[in-house]
Amino acid sequence: AARCRGAMWRGAAAALLGLAAACLLRRGFEPRARLLSAAELRRYRGAPGEPGLYLALLGRVFDVERGRKHYGPGGAYSGFAGRDATRAFASGDFTPAGLVDTVSGLSPAELLSIHSWLSFYSDNYEPVGKLVGRFYDENGAPTEALREVEAAIEEALKLQAQSDQKKQQFPPCNSEWSSAKGTRFWCSRQSGGVQRAWAGVPRKLHRPGSQGTQCVCVRSSGPPWGQPGSSQHSDRGDLDHPQLQQYEGCHPLAEQCVLLT
Repeated sequence: AARCRGAMWRGAAAALLGLAAACLLRRGFEPRARLLSAAELRRYRGAPGEPGLYLALLGRVFDVERGRKHYGPGGAYSGFAGRDATRAFASGDFTPAGLVDTVSGLSPAELLSIHSWLSFYSDNYEPVGKLVGRFYDENGAPTEALREVEAAIEEALKLQAQSDQKKQQFPPCNSEWSSAKGTRFWCSRQSGGVQRAWAGVPRKLHRPGSQGTQCVCVRSSGPPWGQPGSSQHSDRGDLDHPQLQQYEGCHPLAEQCVLLT
């Protein structure tokens, strides 16, 4: 029953992540929002005589007048003004070739960067409307390109949640190397940046689909991860996890391991 509850909780958490992403992607852009063409948006670069200072991200147009020192003429991010430069928010390429709205081929981490920037602008700047083009049609309706990006961002958020959960289960070890002593791995209650009530013991973790192994700290007592209410277990924590391997020459329950070079 506890295992089922854990699975249900993880499923609900993933569903909430998707809902949160969808809410963020839609927030502040109701169907009647102002529609701007690319030519109209170019008039909002903050130069003297121009009507304002706007930028677009995933087709959402924001008034960034409050950030004029950053986005106005001469500002470090002036290249973003008056256009949709979504790709540059992920790539960091501020050249004309990079200041574009195409997002094809971006990695999950880069998509998460775009999602983070969208959250930033939604929280800090006034939404103006939508840019007619790649992400919205002439009626302000989402295009297939936008739906594909939204789906990819939601998937990236789910992968991030899974990765965060895995890090809680198997926090990375501390490590140091010297030519005289070799490599030392050790575990503490803060190793890997994960605060917890246990230190764990070093083990090699092999993740399916990845090359090599990673040193992680493994809980060596209590029930396995995800089974907190289980009364039938071997009191070995996650030591029997199939993706783990013991370091040769190290005591099975030692909190540190030294590998000579």
